[in-house]
Amino acid sequence: MEKTAIKKQVRAAFDHRVAVRVYNDQEIERGDMDYILDTAWLSPSSIGLEGWRFLVLDRKHVADLRDELKEIAWGAQAQLDTASHFVVLLAEKDVRYDSESIKDSLIRRGLGEGDALDSRIKLYQDFQTRDMDMADNPRALFDWTAKQTYIALGNMMTAASMIGIDSCPIEGFNYDKANAILAKHGLINPDKEGITSMVSFGYRLRDPKHPRSRKARQDVIVWAD
Repeated sequence: MEKTAIKKQVRAAFDHRVAVRVYNDQEIERGDMDYILDTAWLSPSSIGLEGWRFLVLDRKHVADLRDELKEIAWGAQAQLDTASHFVVLLAEKDVRYDSESIKDSLIRRGLGEGDALDSRIKLYQDFQTRDMDMADNPRALFDWTAKQTYIALGNMMTAASMIGIDSCPIEGFNYDKANAILAKHGLINPDKEGITSMVSFGYRLRDPKHPRSRKARQDVIVWAD
């Protein structure tokens, strides 16, 4: 496909995408969900850490959790009733430069032996202590990992829209209570990870009542002189 056609296809997907809260009863095929999830799996992350997991809930699993989640998720009421799938984005908590997660990521990328390993860990130590001032702040470390999951979130929603599947990113819930619910059902380990956001997927029941609005392009895109 030539570049002009690809650009039109991607732009059409962005024009089509809106936050859909009410879906019809059509199920997303497994192959289509796997394609969407692959774009999360292959997304970039800071220092190549991949300090995340993506918990996939189909309608059956959502039904098992719906009553509990609806009590604490004001931003997901209609989605919990109608979406074909939910993806819960999770971020690792212990990502200090000397953590097992960091070492495992280096080993996975072939940087896990001898001086090369020590040198890279020292680089990350400097990054976390000097540049980000977060090495001794567990909350800051979690926030650093959490914000990386939004790269995967955006990629999933774009990939879905490109094949006609709708989505809605969700932050409107009590995070502590949502973590507790998923932990109670054995779906997460709250000592090691926490929810950063959720996203629902399905096929829209109807088009939105109101047209999508954006700030003026020239106000948000500025070319340096």
